[in-house]
Amino acid sequence: MRSLIALLLAAAASAAPQRPNIIVILADDHGYGDFTANNPASKIATPGLDRLAAEGMRFTDAHTSSSVCTPTRYSLLTGRYHWRTRLQNGVLGGFSPPLIAPERQTVADLLKSAGYRTAMFGKWHLGISWPLKGGGYADDGGNFAKAPANADKVDWSGEVKGGPLDCGFDEFFGISASLDMPPFVWIEGRRATEAATATKTWLRTGPAGPNFDAVDVQPGITSRLIRYIGERAEDAKAGKPFFAYVPLAAPHTPIVPTKEWEGSSGINSYADFVKQVDADMLKILEALKQNGLERDTLILFTSDNGCSPAAKIEELVAKGHQPNGPLRGHKADIFEGGHRVSFVLRWPAAVKPGSVASQLVGQIDLFATFAELTGAKPADGQGEDSFSFASVLADASAPSPRRSIISHSINGSFAIRDGAWKLALCPGSGGWSAPKPGSKEEQGLPALQLYDLSADLAETRNLADQQKERVAAMRADLEKAVAAGRTTAGPDLKNDVEVVVIKRASQPKTTKSTKTKEKTKAVK
Repeated sequence: MRSLIALLLAAAASAAPQRPNIIVILADDHGYGDFTANNPASKIATPGLDRLAAEGMRFTDAHTSSSVCTPTRYSLLTGRYHWRTRLQNGVLGGFSPPLIAPERQTVADLLKSAGYRTAMFGKWHLGISWPLKGGGYADDGGNFAKAPANADKVDWSGEVKGGPLDCGFDEFFGISASLDMPPFVWIEGRRATEAATATKTWLRTGPAGPNFDAVDVQPGITSRLIRYIGERAEDAKAGKPFFAYVPLAAPHTPIVPTKEWEGSSGINSYADFVKQVDADMLKILEALKQNGLERDTLILFTSDNGCSPAAKIEELVAKGHQPNGPLRGHKADIFEGGHRVSFVLRWPAAVKPGSVASQLVGQIDLFATFAELTGAKPADGQGEDSFSFASVLADASAPSPRRSIISHSINGSFAIRDGAWKLALCPGSGGWSAPKPGSKEEQGLPALQLYDLSADLAETRNLADQQKERVAAMRADLEKAVAAGRTTAGPDLKNDVEVVVIKRASQPKTTKSTKTKEKTKAVK
């Protein structure tokens, strides 16, 4: 029986390699409505993403596992829900211990086992161990907002542990966490490119490389990817494909468009930054064309969560732009605006141009999808929450094996889908929009929220009281998924910590990054 990849290639107009090159571009805080194809009323021109959609496939019901960045990145790379780890709420920082365990297989590990060359350029934000002079590693103790007290003892010439090179990547150039989190320094492979002997501030203050500037990060990531495409072109054409994971630090804060893009939108700096990111997409697409890799490369653009209030959403709306489109809420929320994201890909050898897919998918599904497309074999018990949507790439109307997906907000509130139905296990946003957790506005609201997204995408009508049997069944499905340690078929697995389905409204927004039941990649 022929595999799906064989069927895909047989359907192509001409011969193509058995396995595509793969580029995953993960924007940071890019809203669902910041993309014209998703939001025809958008006031921000996005010719790059529009071209990607016209030449490829756009998904309209695609989700991150979380409405904030660190947990999303964990799930994308591992095919496992992040809340099965110690990260039950909040995010990590630039000095946090690693989140991915040594035995955990990542997408990079998976593809490397199938003969792919693997590289990452951009923002890691999954914890990294900075060595201290005299031994040991820096640890922010769960407070990502500032550098740890012993940051002045960091050996900036030493090797970091638990970063991309310990998670399946052959090479890495980027930064340890968000662009507004210290240390402000580039990392090449396992070492900082310069000692962080200066102190600088981009929203937060901390150690920085004397030559590091936030405005250089977006151009720096883009140029390194383009250089890599050129370096790998001949091998790729000879049947030795590559995988590039490119998590941008834009348009997240600090919002620092280059001079070329300042004022270009006529709206605000965030809109300018979105335009810069989009222009970089055009550069990347052109690089693939010039190197003869256009047809045989699967390139995906998506975001780690919805648009952030830091974009000054009120200014955008006043100019007629809705950064999260028709969705309620924004970054950090359990509402759709927190975790429904742009998801558009192109693979000319196998994907029909101009396709639109409405099937429910998640970034967490990249693990299983890439495994099926490349013939890579996941290790036992790995990618346990990942479902392949490869069938949809062959036919946008094909059924998807995923009917349900679990979402998580910044304070650890859960939601679960059953088809078009969505159950949120909290009375408010679970995040930063109203009604905020613990607020007076939230008091007195029903403890659960049920929405029919097919008729109420804006989540305005809570049907929980009218659909009590459905609520009970969906909650039972969520509790089963948590208890089983997996959502795919197979024997039960263990979560790393106890997972509490109903969170307290007063739960803190950050999580301690030390005591954990899962070993980390940091050297003990």
